[in-house]
Amino acid sequence: MSGAPVHLGDLLALSRQSSAELSAWLNTADADLKARLEAEAQTRRESVAEFVRIAVADFLALADEEAWASLLSSMRDAADPGAACLARMAAFRLTMERST
Repeated sequence: MSGAPVHLGDLLALSRQSSAELSAWLNTADADLKARLEAEAQTRRESVAEFVRIAVADFLALADEEAWASLLSSMRDAADPGAACLARMAAFRLTMERST
């Protein structure tokens, strides 16, 4: 997973693997996103991989048409679609948590 862009399937696979692999990819893809995810995961006493798995599951289960359109647009326009996807799904999880 070196410097190559990560696609949705790759992201889903990474979220099911170890936090170390996910962290290594994030170091390359988007260090700022990695720092934000680590902080959010630590707040919840989760690993980054756990945080990502929950964010992906929440998005897949609860996202409406507008959220999907926004996700696809951000992925289309991004240099790394996987990082863009992860950022949107993480933001979706945080928004859902704050609204409850």
